[in-house]
Amino acid sequence: MNTKAKGYLLGTIAAATYGMNPLFALPLYKDGMNPDSVLFFRYALAIPIMACMIKARGRSFKVRPQEVLPLALMGMLMALSSLTLFLSYNYMDAGIASTLLFVYPIMVAVIMALFFREKLTKLTMACIFLALSGIGLLYQGDGGETLSLIGIGLAMASALSYAIYIIGVNRPMLKVVPTVTLTFYVLLFGFTLFLVRVDFGRDLLITDTWYLWGNLIALALFPTVISFLCTTQAIQYIGPTPTAILGALEPLTAIFFGVLVFGEALTPRLCTGIVLILSAVTLIIAGNNISSHLVRFRKLFPRLPFK
Repeated sequence: MNTKAKGYLLGTIAAATYGMNPLFALPLYKDGMNPDSVLFFRYALAIPIMACMIKARGRSFKVRPQEVLPLALMGMLMALSSLTLFLSYNYMDAGIASTLLFVYPIMVAVIMALFFREKLTKLTMACIFLALSGIGLLYQGDGGETLSLIGIGLAMASALSYAIYIIGVNRPMLKVVPTVTLTFYVLLFGFTLFLVRVDFGRDLLITDTWYLWGNLIALALFPTVISFLCTTQAIQYIGPTPTAILGALEPLTAIFFGVLVFGEALTPRLCTGIVLILSAVTLIIAGNNISSHLVRFRKLFPRLPFK
């Protein structure tokens, strides 16, 4: 498997696992836990998992002094994105929050075009449009309710933080840091935010329901360890913009579990949204091949020198 194929596969896995956040978090909310406590345990349980992976792979915990500040910044950005997303669940349905979160691929594309001179191709813009159209169809609201401005603001803040993180981990200084080591320090520095927010344990809420600890472990494993690792590696393989567009698969995870686990109906509207998203993902993956074929086809019909 070549590097790009690995990148697209990892980006797909990252998106699918990150979309599991509501699946595991909402039952914990219903049990009385708040976002700060849920995220405290999510990061606290993920850190030792990452440490074991570093040792198992024979990697080093050592980083250069000049890498510490960028790693701390990446950790704060990811923690802020997690916090604002989980807080938004208190103001709107998780599905709506996930829908709003998906503006981050646009933010990534715009930031890369404005500040890093990445060319915003017509194919990329078409993929973003298709994906956003599909995401819009996945939203099953009645259409008459007024969305909370606080909830919208939190979801937008989550999207912006995540967009900057995706761009940041692709900068030259951090590209040389092994993926597992980078993810470990992102989690470690991010954990400090939640440690402060629970007042070093004094405001920490712990579930009394034993089986919900499975949700906390699942949060640490799937949308945290697996998703963060795959996201970082995918960005290094295929770049920030394609990785961000692959994030369109995140809401599909919610649809999948909604139908499979909670018995929700798979309507024609949802099917249309899924087709649009999969079309966007397929185009971004096959983009280079499509472009090369179009160039070859165009060369078969050179312009005639009409005056």
